[in-house]
Amino acid sequence: MITRTQHRGLRRRARLTVTTALLATVAVALTGCGLKPATAFVPAAGPGSIQEIPAAVGQPITVIGKNYTEALVLEKIAVLAMQAAGFDVTDLANVPGSQPVRNLMLSGSADISWDYTGTAWLVYMAQEKGLEDPQEQWQAVHDADLANGITWLQRAKMNNTYAMAVRSEALPDLQNISTLSELAELDAADRTFCIEPEFNSRQDGMDGMLTAYGIERGTADGVPDENIGIYDTGAVYAATDRGACNFGEVFTTDGRIEALDLTVLEDDKNYFPSYNASVNVRTEIIEQYPAIADVFNPITAALSNDVMRRLNGLVDVEGEQPADVAFDWMVEEGFISRP
Repeated sequence: MITRTQHRGLRRRARLTVTTALLATVAVALTGCGLKPATAFVPAAGPGSIQEIPAAVGQPITVIGKNYTEALVLEKIAVLAMQAAGFDVTDLANVPGSQPVRNLMLSGSADISWDYTGTAWLVYMAQEKGLEDPQEQWQAVHDADLANGITWLQRAKMNNTYAMAVRSEALPDLQNISTLSELAELDAADRTFCIEPEFNSRQDGMDGMLTAYGIERGTADGVPDENIGIYDTGAVYAATDRGACNFGEVFTTDGRIEALDLTVLEDDKNYFPSYNASVNVRTEIIEQYPAIADVFNPITAALSNDVMRRLNGLVDVEGEQPADVAFDWMVEEGFISRP
């Protein structure tokens, strides 16, 4: 008969086996992509408004992040913040995909990550539809994830959701359109779109957007099929900029919006789900070091769509490194200083 102590030991060994497998999978994926996990890829920082947490000085903590521009910048911001707070930080960036990051958080192999309310609600929690109010969406995710041992700190204003954008120079020829509702007022010939394959097929993508705004797809007086161009991920921005279409599917915090002088149309019926960014902390860790929230909340409050577009653009357009972009912004905001 297995005792309770033995049972706990077996469970612990099983968890370690799963965790080791996850970490091995991540390592293989990183190697295959030509990426390397970062361990110290941030500049040394001096003191700023972030104060050391006395109980945290020298204590280990692992910050994890996904492998695209915005995620890399945010992950480096979190690394710098935790270093400034006194932690001995393990920097695990470039993890390929939301689910591997989520699994490592749930397993206890990582302690802090940034994630998005829409991703959690629709993907992790398998809900069919997002909530219209961003704060209600955050609260629903926050409350649900407590049962999984994850605490969501306050949400940022930045909302990395879908949107439609237009070349700014084309606006006078398009009735100076500013909202998605105004698409219905345009001539059908002017309703031309550049979109990705996923957006073309997903439930909350193109068809749902057109339906929500009273426009029929596949008809001469709605959006004829020939008015929709399907492009690879990322190519939509360049195609929209060069006039291959009037309206391109974009993500609202992408740096190329500003660099290419695209104008984002207001989703005035709140069709697209909210994808507000928030710092996730394992509940065990935030209970041990509650001052972590005091470190991150001012950082989160400073992140808007405009700020994130600028930071992303410095990487994607100007070619700067995410760690340097994160460091410079943290210095600008006074969270840290140059040594």
